[in-house]
Amino acid sequence: MEVKTKIPLLLEQSIKGRTGYTIAELDVPEVPLQELIPPAYLRVEEPRLPEVSELEVVRYFTGLSRRNHGVDVGFYPLGSCTMKYNPRVHEDMAALAGFSQIHPYQPASTVDGALEMMYELDTYLAEISGLAKSTLQPAAGAHGELAGLLIIKAFHKQNGEDQQRTEMIIPDAAHGTNPASAMMAGFSVRTVVSNKRGGVDLAALKSLLGPKTAGLMLTNPNTLGLFDENIIEIADLVHAAGGLLYYDGANANAILGIVRPGDMGFDIVHFNLHKTFSTPHGGGGPGAGPIVVKQELAPFLPYPIIEKGSNGYALVKPVHSIGRMKSFYGNFGVLVRAYAYIRTHGYPGLRAVSENAVLNANYLMHHLKEYFALPYDRLCMHEFVLSGKWQKKVGVSTLDMAKRMLDYGIHAPTIYFPLIVEEAIMVEPTETESKEVLDHFIFLMQRIAQEAIDSAESFKNAPSMTPVGRLDETRAARERVLRFSTQENS
Repeated sequence: MEVKTKIPLLLEQSIKGRTGYTIAELDVPEVPLQELIPPAYLRVEEPRLPEVSELEVVRYFTGLSRRNHGVDVGFYPLGSCTMKYNPRVHEDMAALAGFSQIHPYQPASTVDGALEMMYELDTYLAEISGLAKSTLQPAAGAHGELAGLLIIKAFHKQNGEDQQRTEMIIPDAAHGTNPASAMMAGFSVRTVVSNKRGGVDLAALKSLLGPKTAGLMLTNPNTLGLFDENIIEIADLVHAAGGLLYYDGANANAILGIVRPGDMGFDIVHFNLHKTFSTPHGGGGPGAGPIVVKQELAPFLPYPIIEKGSNGYALVKPVHSIGRMKSFYGNFGVLVRAYAYIRTHGYPGLRAVSENAVLNANYLMHHLKEYFALPYDRLCMHEFVLSGKWQKKVGVSTLDMAKRMLDYGIHAPTIYFPLIVEEAIMVEPTETESKEVLDHFIFLMQRIAQEAIDSAESFKNAPSMTPVGRLDETRAARERVLRFSTQENS
């Protein structure tokens, strides 16, 4: 990779005898290491560590951190990911000693407050979804999908139909985790195409439904950012065929306090707490993907679930439980943040979250649709999908434009997804960005669209203003450097 500017390695700054710490003298007799550790496990040579001051260490790692983009640094319109600012007060709540310093092996009687918090979060998620009962165990959205699909499988088995109902129907615009989770749960995948309005094609759905149907996985609004106008009919069709309807809650930021999946006819919902409910995420974690189910499916939930009794809160195993999905109770700190987020906002605040997210998305779409192709020109929800096919005609791909955006200090939107849109550019502004930020993004996107017409060749070298230039992405994926090297600061 091409390095534009170089931060000296700490080893390169090392000066013999320089330290960044002091250790108090021992107040107990010193014991030779050989008496504590078998000689075979002791180092023969001293480790090669830099001898630097505290200030040099701080400046080094701060310098590295400034090379990363994040929502604390700038706009992050990553479609379908809901990369929004998360209030710091919720971090403080998760750090409270009563939450952060308890241990999962403590007796339940000693962590009644934590159990109460989880029980109340369960009831809040049930109310928000319009369903009955949840499990907080799943560690991410895809993990929640797997849990929900295993419940669907267990439900059909309980009814003596598991050998028959082997097919899971998934839209062609679905998140990639949907078919992957369905396959992991042992289902075969049938793809239903989208109609000209961007929703599920009813005729195609009817042709797929039958005695083999286990269910339909759907997100509404879908990955195009469009609310399916036929959702009630879709639910009725699936249920009439004996299947269950699964709601992928990755796009829940669009519906809070406005419409509930349970009221649309969904039987199971997962929520990405790390997207919608105030946990910073990216880079593989942290996350939480609780699922909420209708009452009929509650007996199949993973154990333990939390029930409230006359003597406090108890951990209970549902009668037909599919078993554990994760050790203990899930990613507990994420649950605390979500609880604090919901309590902070209340119903009016949660509704305002979605209303502002939808408003921001439509504002951007309105101002950009003259500069980029818009495959579905209708009111969007929290996100929308443009197409770079106009620019592609003059030799500038969506990838080229995404790289150019980095030169302007903004993170590129999701690109090339959904797969059904040519040269897709998927934009999700979230509710936390101001009009000034949105206007700046509009200005830059319009400028990039014009640059593509005026100077297409310049895009091939973008980005040119970042510490690292354009990578060979295939090579970077296949020849990963996973170990620290003193040879190259890359």
